[in-house]
Order: sequence, then C-alpha cells, then structure tokens
Amino acid sequence: MVPQAPIHVLLIEDNPGDRRLIQELLREVTSVAIQLDYADSLGQGMQYLKQTAFDVVLLDLFLPDSQGFATFTQLHQQERKTPIIVTTGLNDETLALNAVQAGAQDYLVKGQITGELLVRSIRYAIERKRAEQKIREQAALLDIATDAILVRDGQHQILFWNRGAERLYGWTAAEALGQKATELLYAEDNLGQMQQVQQQLMLDNEWHGELNQITKTGQSIIVESRWTLVRDDDGQPQFILVVSTDVTSKKQLEAQFFRAQRLESIGTLASGIAHDLNNILTPVLATSQLLQMEAFHQDERSLELLQILEINARRGGDIIKQVLSFARGGEGKNTILQAGHLIREIQQIIRGTFPKSIELRVDISRDLWTVVGNATQLHQVLMNLCVNARDAMPQGGTLKISAENLTLDEGCTRTNLDARAGTYVAIAVTDSGCGIAPELLDRIFEPFFTSKEIGKGTGLGLSTVLGIVKSHHGFITVSSLPDQGTEFKIFLPAVMVADPPARSPAEVWIGNQELILVVDDEAPIREVTKATLEAYNYRVLTAGDGLDAIALYVQHQHDIRLVIMDLMMPALDGATTFRILHKLNPQVNVIAVSGLPYQNAELTSVAALEIQSFLPKPYTVDELLQVVDEALKPKDHRQAGLARQAGIGRCESE
Repeated sequence: MVPQAPIHVLLIEDNPGDRRLIQELLREVTSVAIQLDYADSLGQGMQYLKQTAFDVVLLDLFLPDSQGFATFTQLHQQERKTPIIVTTGLNDETLALNAVQAGAQDYLVKGQITGELLVRSIRYAIERKRAEQKIREQAALLDIATDAILVRDGQHQILFWNRGAERLYGWTAAEALGQKATELLYAEDNLGQMQQVQQQLMLDNEWHGELNQITKTGQSIIVESRWTLVRDDDGQPQFILVVSTDVTSKKQLEAQFFRAQRLESIGTLASGIAHDLNNILTPVLATSQLLQMEAFHQDERSLELLQILEINARRGGDIIKQVLSFARGGEGKNTILQAGHLIREIQQIIRGTFPKSIELRVDISRDLWTVVGNATQLHQVLMNLCVNARDAMPQGGTLKISAENLTLDEGCTRTNLDARAGTYVAIAVTDSGCGIAPELLDRIFEPFFTSKEIGKGTGLGLSTVLGIVKSHHGFITVSSLPDQGTEFKIFLPAVMVADPPARSPAEVWIGNQELILVVDDEAPIREVTKATLEAYNYRVLTAGDGLDAIALYVQHQHDIRLVIMDLMMPALDGATTFRILHKLNPQVNVIAVSGLPYQNAELTSVAALEIQSFLPKPYTVDELLQVVDEALKPKDHRQAGLARQAGIGRCESE
C-alpha cells in the first residue's frame, strides 16, 4: 500500500510558546502525517507561500507586522487557493468570526486546541476548499454554456442564474437572484402554462417542452425548456433545475415556411379561379365594346351603362392579374416603369377591398419620371405600406398615396446613409392612424419585429419593404406622431427616357376576308370573338374542342390563314392540338389564348412550340384585332414572335 503524502502546513505565529504547542499537538496524532513549516511574521509567511505550495495555513491574527482582521485580508488577497485557518485568543473570537465570513475556512481559539481538534480542522479546511474549487469550476462551465440555466425553489425564488440566462433574458445575476421567476419571466397570460408545467413536474420529476416567456425589455420569446425536480433525502421537493434554449428564430422561420406553403397552395387555387373568371370576363368585355360601336342604335343612357360595364370588366381583369401576381410570387424582370400606373393599380385594389370608412386620396404629379424596377416587387412594397396604414386606422381615417419628382443634392442626403444625390421619384403613403411610438421607430424595419397582437402580424412586412427598396438602389424614410398618423416615403432613382409614341384609341385593324379558325370550349367566348372578327371584315369558323378543330382544319386547310386557340380545354388541350396541326401543316399560324398569364408554370411548354403569338384573357377588341393583324403579316414583319405579343392586354407597368 502506497503511503499518502504528508499534509504540508504553514504556521504563521510569532509566539515561540504557541508555536511549540501546536507542533507537539500535531505529533500526538499519529493517524495522519503532517509536515509543519513556520514563519514568525506575515511578510515572511507570504514570501514562503510564493515559493512553496502548502495544503493549509494556520494564521495568528496578531503579528509584529500586522494586527487583527487586516492580517487575514492581506494574506487572503494574495493566496485565495490555499485554505486558511485563523487562530486567536479568547477575547478576540469576534475577529475570527469576521475572518470566516470573509473567506477563512475555520478558526481555533488558543487554550482550547487539542491535537484531534487541530487535525479535524485541517482536514475540514482542505476538503471544503476543494469542494469550493469544484463548485467554482462547475459554475464556470455553466457560465460558458449558451443555454440559460437557473435554479429556483418551490416558491419560485431564483437561487442560481448563469451568464446564458443573462444573455437570453437581459437580467444580470445580481438583479435576478432572490426574485420570483413567475414575475420575472412570464406575462400574466402565460402564467397558466407555467402552472400546468409545475403540476406535471410534481408527478414525473421532469418535464420538457416549449414555453412563452418575456425578457427584461418585455420582448416575447419562445424557449425550449427542460425542468428537473430535485428532492431531499426524505423525498420532499427541494429545488428545480431549469435549462432553456431560445428557439424564437427557429419557430419564426418554421412559421414563415408554413406560410410559404399555404401561399403556394393559394397560388394553385388562385390560378384555377383566375382561369375561370377570365373566361367569364372575356365575352363581357368584348361584348360591351362591340355594342358601344353600334352607338347609333343606343340611347345616351344605354351607352353610359355599356361604358360602366366595360370599365368594371377591365377592372375585374386587372384585379385578377394582381391576385395572381401576389399569390404566385412571380419575380418578373426589371423594366422601365411608370410609378403612376403602379399607384393606380393599387388604388383599384384598395377601393375594392378596404373598408369604406377609409377615405383614399391619390395625388400623382404630372410628367412623373420613370424608374427601373420589378413591377411585382414594387406592387408588394406599396400594398404592404397600404395594409399597414389600414391596420393603423381600425375606426377609419384618411389614406393618401402621392408621387412626385424630386432632385436631391448632397445636403439633402446627409441624414440618410442610403441616400445619394440625384433625381428620384418619391412615393409617399400617409395615414391618419394611431402612429408609431418614438421608441419603436428605430426597430420597425427589423425582421420579425411587430407591435401588432399575436396572430395579426408576422413582423416581415416592413423588413421586406426595406429589402426591396434597397435592391432598387433607393431608400425609405418614416415620420410618425402618436395618435396623429404616419408617413412612409420611398425614394426610387429616376431614369429619363422618351415616352413611346401613343396609339390613337380610334386606330383599328381591318381584315381582308381572311378565314380564321377560333377554338375555345367556352361558347360565349367563341361567339363574341367570331362577332368581333366578322365586324372587322374577317371570315370565321368555330370549334368547341381540339378534335373539332382538327376536323375543320383538315377540311379547310388550304383556306384557313390563322388559328386562335385556347390552351386549356378538356379532352384534347391546346398544346396537343397544336402539335397535331403542326404535323398536318408545319406552316400553321396559331395564336395561343389562355385565362392564365403567359409566365404561369402550366404554360411553360408553349415556349417550346412554334406558336406565333399569345393573347391573355380577358382581352379587349383592340387587343384581339392587334394580335390578329400582327400574326397575319408576312413572317419577316413579325420577328418579335411570342415574346413580343406576351404583353398584349397588360398594363404598361408590367
């Protein structure tokens, strides 16, 4: 058996008699080997401690170079790792108690010391110091942990609070210790959740799950928490160890993903609805225009009603395009845009969907400059700002959208880091709502930050707005006063381009008795398209499906100059019908028609076909005649092909 190393003790004592007494007492105890060194002053003792490692120090509080409590504090400040036992006379026990409270492991009163007592005190001091060191090491590991770790008793009082908890909740350990966790970490409406966890913990001794909590600043967070109930030897609850991980961002990203999935499903549903609605609107729009052309048969009131019918049919088609644009999340390309057109489209949506208690005012400067941008994204920016304005006026109010040309010099750009001197189109969205608190203005563009109630805001709207505006090399400002309203102002760099030559509304395209085959499964569309073309000197054959179209084409192949064909038909769809017609005649001339936009995924196969043009529903008389006239021109006059015609019937902003 390997003998244990002796306990190395440093005795700092100036009295030779006391020094010999302690030496004799230690010799009496043969159960433990002790190596004793001594110093007769505090200075000498501190020098020894610098040179040699000791297991324990026996310290007299009255020395030639130091007196009383200061004797201990000087030594303790230098040597915190070595346990210290103080020795004192009968009348100085208060000093010894003060030393223990300040960090001494024990104290001994001269005249009452025995060998056994002295050895027990030495062993106790060494073990206690080692235990304290172990606890410090464990606490240091807990502080390194990224998780929030806390210990609380049965009355919810916090007993331990690591640095991870400080980082997560914002409360320092000094602020949290002794406080009730129920008051510090939970909003009133979340206390019920915590009480359910407590009940489950008493039954199973452990629990894990998600909790809604709050930070020092009042911010709501979601934590994944693990609770362990520690009981005493009698089985009674002693304290609860809680380890929590912040999963707020993770939950928000999951929610964002689920919202994206829902939007994708809505987009698919919207495409089907849009196709049907566009089929319905096509004959309504074209018929209202045809009847207006026969104005000499109409009285003034009938003509006025027909104009209202046409305007609302157009408006319905525009709204469908916007719904598809948002639901499908089309990216589109950067093009030259007229901001006035964007605002007017938003105006249509607002007037059709916002509460009537909100008064809309639109002020667009004349000769507004153009910008380069993504129409879909800028639509999203304006809609987000308008929806926020609506939500700020639950009882109604005034929403104003304005646009103007601005030239900014260097002086005007100093207050905004993203601003650059130059020409801009400034679009302002102003409301008379509740306003934004001054302390929140600096945070409104942060991702996931929202001041709305739970379930009424994602916190992504304004961060998305900022991202889109920056991607267009612009910047945004906001000004707000509580209870008076808010103004968001978007600055987009202007581009100076010449206006395209305007086409006269009275311009028409007259046919020369060319034979055209119209193929559509919707009878009203076939009839109104036939009537329109015949009114402009074309001959027309109609087919209700692909099979009829093939039969008629075979019968009149040498006479048919053009086929106008719906792409989405039952039994035999338009793309398949075209391939068969193309095999019959590789020079077949076809205009594709659909109630879905050309960029829709269902129509991607059309791009690979040699179809001359694309006409989106609902189309006007002018749009139909223009695409027909273009398709009947000699091939060298229509090199633009499908890419050029894909824009027929769309607003200029697209």
